[in-house]
Amino acid sequence: MSPISTADDYAPSPAQWVRDQVEAYEGSAGRLANTLRETGLAIIIVTTKGNKSGKVRKTPLMRVEHDGEYALVASMGGAPKNPVWYYNLTADPDSVAIQDGPTPFDVSVREISGDERDLWWERAVAAFAPYADYQLKTQRQIFDGGFSFLFMPTLENYRSILQGRFLGYVGNSIIVGVIAAI
Repeated sequence: MSPISTADDYAPSPAQWVRDQVEAYEGSAGRLANTLRETGLAIIIVTTKGNKSGKVRKTPLMRVEHDGEYALVASMGGAPKNPVWYYNLTADPDSVAIQDGPTPFDVSVREISGDERDLWWERAVAAFAPYADYQLKTQRQIFDGGFSFLFMPTLENYRSILQGRFLGYVGNSIIVGVIAAI
């Protein structure tokens, strides 16, 4: 696991609305800018290292969470190609953090497939119904093997939770039962 340091060089998104949302979310410990624009649908902030630049990148993504695990859907609105952050994840799946509330935490990323993919696709569409429409717009399977990931808390964060030292939270639940997946 290579945690992303706050001292690493941060390169804000070229998209102004993304920069604004990340700044407001982080500046308010997740109390503000925590939905996709005016939809009321929850987002998380995903932090990666650029696969070419090595700079820290932050991206607001739809919150697809179940029992302390997260799915990250590389939909790009149904575009024929993957979003740039997808390549950051594949290049360094152990240098990722998510923020779902006041405190970011390090995670590892793994690809999913088969029955697990089908279950998480249902959860993803339940969290953000337009994913189903996005799938109709592209020939690539948006949520499959190389296009979908599950986030897992790091072993250190799990130990911190058990020792009462974890200062963040995941949704309304404490992360339990995922230690076997790490």
